[in-house]
Amino acid sequence: MSQRNTGVTVQAVNAHACPVREVLDRVAGKWSVQILVAAARGPIRFTELERGIEGISRRMLTLTLRNLERDGLVTRTVHPTVPPKVEYELTPVAHELNDTLQRLTDWAERNRVYVAEARAAYDAEHRPESLDV
Repeated sequence: MSQRNTGVTVQAVNAHACPVREVLDRVAGKWSVQILVAAARGPIRFTELERGIEGISRRMLTLTLRNLERDGLVTRTVHPTVPPKVEYELTPVAHELNDTLQRLTDWAERNRVYVAEARAAYDAEHRPESLDV
């Protein structure tokens, strides 16, 4: 059925999808997922996150935590000590999200060999012809 016959415009579809896409882009980001998984075990300090997430820069960790806090997925608690102790913890809605992330992670772990084999088979079948002349 063509889109003309549905009475649904591209603008209407995009208006509905845009907020969903924005949320998914945020929570499915490379660093967001790793932070959410790491913080699922309970309050965690910035330095623990920094050490535990391979490849993340201090700036990217700060920006991602700030965005997750802004989105209501983590809370930031500053304890009045010297030096200040800052902890991050998942909110209830982020714990719900973590359940979904855990299922996705489990799926990825169960199927990683299958995906690698499928990629290799595809690449072998679609390899460009040799340029030998």
